[in-house]
Amino acid sequence: MQEIISPEGLRIDGRRANELRRIRCQMGVLANADGSSYYEQGNTKVICAVYGPREVNVKNTSRFDRAIINCEYFMARFSTNEHRKRSKGDRRSTEISLIIKQTFEAAILTYLYPNRQIDIFVQVVQADGGTRCAGINAATLALIDAGIPISDFVVACAAGCHEETPILDLNYFEDSSSSPDVPVAIFPKSGKVIVVQMDSKLPLSTFEKVMDTAIDGCYKIYAIMTEIVMQYNLDLLDSRGCFIK
Repeated sequence: MQEIISPEGLRIDGRRANELRRIRCQMGVLANADGSSYYEQGNTKVICAVYGPREVNVKNTSRFDRAIINCEYFMARFSTNEHRKRSKGDRRSTEISLIIKQTFEAAILTYLYPNRQIDIFVQVVQADGGTRCAGINAATLALIDAGIPISDFVVACAAGCHEETPILDLNYFEDSSSSPDVPVAIFPKSGKVIVVQMDSKLPLSTFEKVMDTAIDGCYKIYAIMTEIVMQYNLDLLDSRGCFIK
């Protein structure tokens, strides 16, 4: 069995226990969407499209006091090396779609758009662990691109542990081993934790260390995302001649 952390303190991809994978982001990647983004973290690659606020498709689902949020998360069939058939409605995709929907219901200022709907589509084009966190981060960037008001950035990252050593940002190999996986999403300005998931048991003292590691990862990602948003907006202003030469 291949070890997760070598005696030198390095993981299989050369990172230290508390290091993120390389992150690349881009906004405004889809011309036909109201907002869109591309998010890459290591070998995990996600595209997100946002549409709305727009009229509600099914009238009896509308809310007079706020917008409704719809979310669809799915993995492209070529996104993994697994040969089993994946569909948009499989159990895992449905679960993550609901998590993303509930997460952004807490972030979007829905009361500004009564009787409207906002649709979020997240597609994983390549999966190497951490896809739900990447999907949440991509959705945040796409919503900002669409100009939809949110109370704060929503930033997500996962952490696990190996022999009581917390490890940040698990890849597929680490996630599919015996290491627990704890995805966390936060509002970075307030520090409020809005999503925590765990698929295995951990001692409380270890869980606290893993949580702290995941939250620290969220703030590292937040710094990267903030820089991307600022640069994107500066480029937009420049392209429209808003700067005086």
